Amino acid sequence: MAVTRRLAVDPIRCDGRGLCAELFPERVSLDDWGFPIVDPTPIDAALLRDARRAVQLCPVLALRLEAVPVEVPLRH
Repeated sequence: MAVTRRLAVDPIRCDGRGLCAELFPERVSLDDWGFPIVDPTPIDAALLRDARRAVQLCPVLALRLEAVPVEVPLRH
């Protein structure tokens, strides 16, 4: 089974600094109070480096990359 990644945020840890939206605007926007709204779409290879950078630079460690299993069609 193949695996891809998606971005997730821990709302308890997050303090709404907004750095994640600056670092990864392709998948993170901010609500009216500055807290992240994360697009749950799986992250393709082209964006994975940027996603990892946002996770690493989160000052309160509220972001994480989660593994998402991907079904690979069987070949007959």
